[in-house]
Order: sequence, then structure tokens, then C-alpha cells
Amino acid sequence: MNLKTKKELAAHVLKVSPKRVFLNPERLDEIKDALTRADVKALVKDKAIIKKQKKSKSSSRSKKIKAQKSKGKRKGQGSRRGRKTARSKKKETWMNKVRLQRKYIRELKDKGLLDNKQFRMLYLKIKSGFFRSKSHLKIYLQDMGILKREAKKNE
Repeated sequence: MNLKTKKELAAHVLKVSPKRVFLNPERLDEIKDALTRADVKALVKDKAIIKKQKKSKSSSRSKKIKAQKSKGKRKGQGSRRGRKTARSKKKETWMNKVRLQRKYIRELKDKGLLDNKQFRMLYLKIKSGFFRSKSHLKIYLQDMGILKREAKKNE
């Protein structure tokens, strides 16, 4: 018994694909007798014709990956797209660099290796972006002859 047309009619009534229409095998005789949309609606109400639930994608895998990433995993060289500068904010890298340099000159001042004038001059140079890194700052201080005194003090 071919119920293709009945299934299509039911799909039209339910506003879904014929794939999502389920015809109850125990009530096929009633479904076969249905000719109009009203008959089909009545069968839907009696649950002889049922609309199947949509199949959806499982989000368990994506949740698992997200949890791993929150722990800091799955971020190796092979997972990276874009340059180093694209992955880290420019402002944050700038802040880290400046904070490190300022902390260093503050330590030198506390040890008594820098006077206020030198400290202020270095502070302003750091602020203007003169030094690329802490090591660049150290090289500059050695060229100026400030860090040599630190080496002698430690001996």
C-alpha cells in the first residue's frame, strides 16, 4: 500500500518535509481513508500522524574543546593563525613592556644606583618608547656607566 501522497499531504499540513512525517503503522487503514486536509488534521490531532523532531548537531565535542581551551590547551604552534601581533593586543604588550622597565628602574633607585634626575630622565625615555626591552635598557645604562657601579657594589 503506497501512502506517498498521504505523507506529502500531511507534510503540507504540518509545514515540514515529508521525511519528518511519521505514519503510525497500527493506524494505516485510517490514514489510507483520509482524503482532505481536514481529515489529515484530525489524524494529526489523534496522533495517527506525527511530526518527527529535527535531528540536531551534538555540541558535546565543541564544549569539550572549549573547556580545554579555557585551561590554556590546544594553543600550540599548529593551532595558531595570524601573526604574534595579531594574537596579542598591542596595548597589552606595550603595558607589560613599560611596567617591566619601570619596575627595574624603581629597583635601581631603591638600591641607590640612580638619583632622582637620572630616574626621571629614564622614566620619560621609557614612557616615550625609547627602549625596546629591559635588556636594551640595561645596555643603555652600561653605556652611560651606571650599571658598572652596581657590579662593583655586589662584589
